[in-house]
Amino acid sequence: MIDVTRLLSNIVRANLELAVKVAWAGAAGEGLRRNTHPSSFEGKTLTVSVMDALWQKQLQSMNAELIFRMNNLLGRGMVDEIVFCIAPSDVSQAQSVNRSESSKKPECHPLPTELMFAATSIADEDLRARFLRAANNLIARRDSHLSGD
Repeated sequence: MIDVTRLLSNIVRANLELAVKVAWAGAAGEGLRRNTHPSSFEGKTLTVSVMDALWQKQLQSMNAELIFRMNNLLGRGMVDEIVFCIAPSDVSQAQSVNRSESSKKPECHPLPTELMFAATSIADEDLRARFLRAANNLIARRDSHLSGD
């Protein structure tokens, strides 16, 4: 699979907004991408839709780091500000499009007993499922790096 972030300098020349959205995907990582959607880019401001006020607050605290990562991927200072707006319908719509595009189910990896035990202490069922998915994704990423994929 092609790493689109390597093509960003070419995309910047062709379509700046698309390049910034791709940079958001790379800077945010899979966990944040699932709960956000880059809505628009005007001037040097990226507007990102988030599920709720909790996500908005968390991402605002990461704002400087995300801007740094995005500009690093873009190769220049294209983004000065990220505005996080609460728009769960935008995020849900983007998630449904992503689900239909990727019908391939990620491979499940056996999780260490310590992680399974830690998960039992999470009372919220949805949060526990997200924790276990994140752990599975990290193990899959580690294993793919070790196997040289």
